[in-house]
Amino acid sequence: MKSCKDISELLSESMERRLTWRERWAVRLHFFMCRSCSRFQQQVHFLRKAAGRFYPHENDKNQPS
Repeated sequence: MKSCKDISELLSESMERRLTWRERWAVRLHFFMCRSCSRFQQQVHFLRKAAGRFYPHENDKNQPS
């Protein structure tokens, strides 16, 4: 089983790329055992959503014209 540090790194990476099915499975399995990491994921998603409201077009800068 992966450590909390490994899971937090995967959660951070998941904001930039799609995790492999093995990585997603490892995260879900870890969440079953660790409520703290599950809460961390909820906080990360909340912060990303909140930031998106303040800078809604930030992602458009990376799009080709």
